[in-house]
Amino acid sequence: MILSPHEWIFLTKTRLQNSNSINNRIDYYDNFENNRRRRSKVTTVVCGLRSYKNKKPPTQMVISKESVQVIQALKLAKNSDEKLNQVLKLRLLRLLKADVLDVLAELQRQNQLHLSLKVLEFIINDEEAGYDELLLPLYSDTILLLGKNKMIEMAEEMFNRVVEKGLKPDTRLFNEMIGAYLQVDNTEKAMNLYRSMKDSGCLPDELTFTILIKNLLKNGEHELVETLKKESFDYVNEHDNFVQRVQQKHAKKKHIKLVM
Repeated sequence: MILSPHEWIFLTKTRLQNSNSINNRIDYYDNFENNRRRRSKVTTVVCGLRSYKNKKPPTQMVISKESVQVIQALKLAKNSDEKLNQVLKLRLLRLLKADVLDVLAELQRQNQLHLSLKVLEFIINDEEAGYDELLLPLYSDTILLLGKNKMIEMAEEMFNRVVEKGLKPDTRLFNEMIGAYLQVDNTEKAMNLYRSMKDSGCLPDELTFTILIKNLLKNGEHELVETLKKESFDYVNEHDNFVQRVQQKHAKKKHIKLVM
């Protein structure tokens, strides 16, 4: 069958539209699957003072168009509490639970401290959405952000809120608060919290000892370092290798010799 030029153009456009529609649906399901896999992964967060040498590039985060729009609206409204509350109630409330969490994570990544705290409050107060099982990691993320910005009093308030809500602080929450204290060189409070951590029955891990030993070495607290090295034997797997790694990564830069 021979098609006229108009018929041929119409048929070609139809095929292109169908092809674009299929590609868009494939992209949608690919993005959905990538988001699902990303949320199912356990993310290990390094808190406190850290080295950026040989740091792996961060995994690209794919968020929905609606989430991006809400983030932009929040930024535009951040100088007005009235407008900000309107965005939270009228736009953030309409997002899916996963998208709300993406909005918070992206604001934290951009170091939007004020907006992050506003969104966190929204999440905490939204009892119907069922964020209860996520509160501890959300509080930990917030304390990490506050520590980076040296907002120690606010970090302490956030830590105390966890206890007041009847939640039991986990190892990561303690680590983030210890790291926050070390951001402002408050070794005394960091050590006190470390002891409180053990007294509460929460087990310190390799990260706990790494950030403490690193910063105690920097401050010349060699006796405390030796005490922590001995205590880490009960909590860290392959203890000798752990101490050696700490020595290579941190002490070598300042020409400090650790006693093995």
